[in-house]
Formats: sequence, C-alpha cells, structure tokens
Amino acid sequence: MTAAVPADVLSRLKAVLGEGGWSQDPERLAPKLLEWRDRWSGETPFLALPKTTADVAAVVGICFESATPITTQGGNTGLVGGQIPQGEVLLSTERLRTIRESDTFDDVLVAEAGVTLTAVHEASAALRRRFPLGLASEGSATVGGFVSTNAGGTQVLRYGMTRNLVLGLEAVLPNGEVWNGLKRLRKDNTGYDLKQLLIGAEGTLGVVTAAALKLYPVMASRAVAMIGVESPEVAIQLLVRAKDETGGAVEAFELMGRLGVTFALKNIAGTRDPLAQAHPWYVLAEFSSGEPGSAEASMERFLASGLEAGLIGDAVVAQTDTQAKALWAIRENQSPAQKPEGATWKHDVSVPVSQVAAFLTQADAAMRAFAPGCRIAAFGHVGDGNIHYDVLRPATGMGDSAPDAEHAAKRDAGSRIVHDLVASMGGSISAEHGLGSMKTEEARRYKSAVEIEALSAIRRALDPKRIMNPRVLF
Repeated sequence: MTAAVPADVLSRLKAVLGEGGWSQDPERLAPKLLEWRDRWSGETPFLALPKTTADVAAVVGICFESATPITTQGGNTGLVGGQIPQGEVLLSTERLRTIRESDTFDDVLVAEAGVTLTAVHEASAALRRRFPLGLASEGSATVGGFVSTNAGGTQVLRYGMTRNLVLGLEAVLPNGEVWNGLKRLRKDNTGYDLKQLLIGAEGTLGVVTAAALKLYPVMASRAVAMIGVESPEVAIQLLVRAKDETGGAVEAFELMGRLGVTFALKNIAGTRDPLAQAHPWYVLAEFSSGEPGSAEASMERFLASGLEAGLIGDAVVAQTDTQAKALWAIRENQSPAQKPEGATWKHDVSVPVSQVAAFLTQADAAMRAFAPGCRIAAFGHVGDGNIHYDVLRPATGMGDSAPDAEHAAKRDAGSRIVHDLVASMGGSISAEHGLGSMKTEEARRYKSAVEIEALSAIRRALDPKRIMNPRVLF
C-alpha cells in the first residue's frame, strides 16, 4: 500500500521543487509505476521531478529528516524491479538532462543523470569520440541508471563494464549532502574509491546526479558478421581463435540459439533470416581497428580459417552500416521478441567463459526434466560469460491463460535450479542487471555471512535510516 507521507513533508517537498517539479497526477505517474515487461507494478504518494543537483539534495534532505523512503528512477528500463516504488516517494531524474562539458584532451564527457545513452553517443560522435557502452535500451536508458546498475552491454569484452568507463561522479548522499567527485583522473590512489561504491549500488547509497564518462577514439574500420555454428562449444573455440588472430580487436562476440532467432523473425517486424539455412546456434561477431581496412581483413581471415577448420557452417558479413544494424537488431530484439510468447523465467547469469557450454547443456537437461515442454531461449555475451537464460512456457495452448499461470507458478523453483547450477560453477546469479526487488533475498543464499555483514555495514554507515531504495540490496 502507498505510504502515508505526512502532509507537512509533502508541503515541504512541493515548496522546494516548485511548479513543474512534482506531480501526484495518476496519469503522469502511471508509466513510471509499471516495468516494461509488466512483471512489476507499484505505487507512490509523490513524484519528485528535480531539475538540478540542488533540487535533489533538498528532496533527499527532507526525506532524511522525516525518515521518508525514496526510490530513484531513470529511464525505467531496469529488468529486476528495483526502479518501481512500492509506496516510497519516487524521485525521477528525467529533468537532469544537461551535458555539462566535454574535453578531447582528457577524453571525458560530463553528463547529468537523466541524459540518455543515445544522447551520450551523439555528443561523443560530435567530438569524433565514442562512449563504448552498448545497450538495446539506449534510447531510454539514462546515465544515472546505467551507472547505478553497473550496466554491461555488448562491448564488455573489450572495454569492460560501466565501472571501467566512469572517471568521476557527483551524487547526493542519503543525508542530503552533495558529494562532488567529478574528477577526470585516470590515477587517484588516495584511499577508498567512493565512486566505485556508488556504481552498482542501485540507488541505495545515494542519488547519482552526474558522471564524468571516459571517451575513446572512433575506430577507422569495423566488421560485423553473423555466423552459423553447431554448438556453444564451437562458439567458444571460435572466440579463442578470434582473440588470438586479431590481437585484441574483438569488440563483441554474442551467442544466440535458433529459437531466439525464430522468435525475432516471427514477432519483430522487418526481421530477416540472417543466413540461407537455419543453424542450431549463431555468433554475432564485431571486430574494430584504428587502422583503415584492418577490421575487415581480420574478419575475412578469421572466417576463412574457421570454415577451413570445420567450425563455421555459414556466415554473412555486413557490407554497409544498414546491414550491420540489421544483424545487431536480431540480437538486441531477443528479449522483446519473447514477450508475445507467454510466461517466461528470465535469468541474467554469468559463469567462467570456459564453463558456458557445460552450463547450457546441464541447465537445458535440468529444465526439461523440471518443466516438460518448456522452450529455452538462451543468448548473451559469450565473450564475457554472461548468458541470458530464458525458460518459456510450452507452446501448446497459446492464447490460454492457464499455461501461463502454471508456468509462472514454477518460476521460483525453476530459477533456484538454474542459480544453484551457476553457483556450483563459480558463477553469479546477476551478471549485469543487478539484484533489485527480484533477486535481493535470493542473493543471500549465495553470499557468505561475512560478505553480507560487510556490505550491510557500508549501507548502515551511509544510509543509517535505510531510506534509499529500502527494498534493495543488503
């Protein structure tokens, strides 16, 4: 139920935010209270719409004094429910939309929390630079969101996760004080790294209001290919070859099962089958280089050697940017393409790259034994061991709600089987989406008491009243 925020607190919040800085209009709130897959819905007594860091500090300060809980939301693209309030004040960063500065000497772009990833890419391109974080939701995902969840994306293999792409942060701490850590240093060895505590904290240690993002040169050449392979084992062999043969030019190396490609062909308008014949698995590989023509030449050599070794069934290389985008669209639409297919158990897991094939084999066997007739759509960033392992309801009786309900009822038990297998392989139950409301309690099963207490101690020190996203993390 929606929390009863005292009238005097609401009056103070309205006063500091001013006209246009808040809303209690149900129609204005509605899209912010529903997760895009319709799994989580929430409620809030008050939507705060700060426009400046000072506004954020004023809101958080009032909430701290009155012990009023807050949930922070960026573009509402999260996949684990952490951004959906359950009675807390909802603080949206949507009006923090300024790119404050950029510098090609320091290769940095300072953007506020509500700036979309697309806007960051466009501003970087205008400088003849690039920010190498690629997300399917880039049009709505925001700086504050991808920083707070330590987003991964498709270029992790070469550039690392968000932690590797942030030089400094500005944030409002849970007591309402502003920490200005917008440094642009590559080296700063002066104690604990507060920005790294805030990155991936899912809004529990403060509200990120701006970030100094690390930029990279624009590559002179790029090659994108879709490759048909027989199995994940073959895909891993190709990954090793690609890294060895290109000297580190592998930008992305994505894996998709045929079922996921079939869903895209069926449910995403304009999608075309990438190869002449169907293959059990597909690799989407992208190479890039600072030398003109180098990436294309590397891709040609890589594919030729893979064909000669019998590892590649077929392949197509994009000849234009339009063709490259079409190949990438198949990968980026794997999740949206599942939505019309009914109830799904979704898993964002990681295992050592060497264990990816074994995980898929063992998980498939376990799921088919546990949920006969289920459909398994596995895809992800095989180059860094991150697999999105999705278990869909049986295809029989489509349009009937009963199979959806039956499948959904088994979700927790089925996910426990998947997560136990991941843990046995030294993996993680959340590779890049965070814990949110979905996995916070389950994560306790896989972390030691020592680790949980250390994490909880950090939170108690910074958020002693536990007002910041109180349902999330430890």
